[in-house]
Amino acid sequence: MSQVKAIIGLGNPGDNYAATRHNAGAWLVEILARQAGTELRPEKKFLGLYAKVLLDGQELHLLEPTTFMNRSGGAVAALCQFYKIAPGELLVAHDELDLPPGSARYKQGGGHGGHNGLRDIISALGDKAFGRLRIGIGHPGDSRQVTNYVLGRPGKAELEAIGAALDECLATLPLVVTGKWAQAMNRLHSFKP
Repeated sequence: MSQVKAIIGLGNPGDNYAATRHNAGAWLVEILARQAGTELRPEKKFLGLYAKVLLDGQELHLLEPTTFMNRSGGAVAALCQFYKIAPGELLVAHDELDLPPGSARYKQGGGHGGHNGLRDIISALGDKAFGRLRIGIGHPGDSRQVTNYVLGRPGKAELEAIGAALDECLATLPLVVTGKWAQAMNRLHSFKP
């Protein structure tokens, strides 16, 4: 599996959505930029907030699309075209209903699993071979409640669990960026908050 050259953090734009479960992927990219001593800045050509950082000596593009989740593909495609980044060199961080808060998983390729952000990225790239970082937010238990759930804010204990998982994700990213996927998966997938 190849080295990662860009990390995309999915979410919805604006203050109304910033603290909602659906923005868990965006939270990761925002924290990563802060830790690197920079901030994500508006970049029109990428339809989002962008920064370039160094992570363990590796240059890394960070992007948080400012389109709505179901239109994330245009931003990702624009970044890939401009910097000549192959789909296999992308890591897309997103919220994951099928994992409990406090857990996260790397995944290489695959379908969209009903996630509208992933669906639009696959459509825009014409390829599903990109890496994913699935950040657990849990499931409301009833499929009819999913929309309100993902657009809702997590409670205190849930937020702490998600925060612990994000910390562990950040600790494993240097491995992923250098192509050491198996080591990164080993560590992240065995994490218990």
